[in-house]
Amino acid sequence: MALEILKLAINAATTVLTNPDVQKFFYVVDTPVTGPSTLTINAEDFMDDTGATGVTLPALSDENSYLIVYVNGVQVMQDLVTYNPGGTGTGSLVITVPEDSDIIANSPVVLVVTNFAPTAQTTINT
Repeated sequence: MALEILKLAINAATTVLTNPDVQKFFYVVDTPVTGPSTLTINAEDFMDDTGATGVTLPALSDENSYLIVYVNGVQVMQDLVTYNPGGTGTGSLVITVPEDSDIIANSPVVLVVTNFAPTAQTTINT
């Protein structure tokens, strides 16, 4: 018998859903912050999309999440941000304000937390 390559007589289709959960939190800086310094915003000082205060900052899913911080409409470099999930007394966002930088009073701070809960379903037809 001659040699030949055997192929499986199947086909498969996989559907992957990313299922993002995007949560936004808002804060308005009440006093100017001049660097070098830090701006610490506690969870209870943030508002959510409905304007409610006293929020709980969500935990970040391992390897399936990210956060973005904007100050006065400008995205902040990740290394300047420390994020602590949780509610009152636990959760906070700390922004390091470098030397020769400042955050003026009434500047909006927007925190966007995105967690993904991906699912995959494979259908195999023989």
